[in-house]
Amino acid sequence: MQPDNLISLKDDMVAFIAGHGLRRFNGYITDEVPTVIFEDEDADSWKDFVEHAKAASASFVTMSEVTLEKSDVAILLEQLRDQTYPDADAIEIEDAESLVKHVGQIGYLQLGFAHQGVMFLFETSTDWYEQFQELIETVTDLGGIVVDDHDHDHDED
Repeated sequence: MQPDNLISLKDDMVAFIAGHGLRRFNGYITDEVPTVIFEDEDADSWKDFVEHAKAASASFVTMSEVTLEKSDVAILLEQLRDQTYPDADAIEIEDAESLVKHVGQIGYLQLGFAHQGVMFLFETSTDWYEQFQELIETVTDLGGIVVDDHDHDHDED
């Protein structure tokens, strides 16, 4: 079961990466870059990913995080209210309001390393972050633009 805040996992990742002699580079790898997603359902599979980076002679690992900001929820709610008006009790609004309790929490982490022109990625997220993304897609599908969530602070040490 994934926790509601990935801060402890992030701290473990930072220590593990450093312990393997790798540096961290703060950066988010976008969909436009050729990527391979590391798939493993084991809770500690990210450790295997870091070990693969070292075995591939990567000198650094990229790391990105998304922390839910109060403004993200406010903008999302505003967009949803505009699009569901006059139905102020729409389920999407209820779902968005429930996200308030996660403000300040890390909901998404991405690790990456480059090897032979391809970025290898490990991604993990919380259930509430997945819900947040679905709500953003709902708003976008209905014609609104909410936020670019990858402009948030990416790994402040």
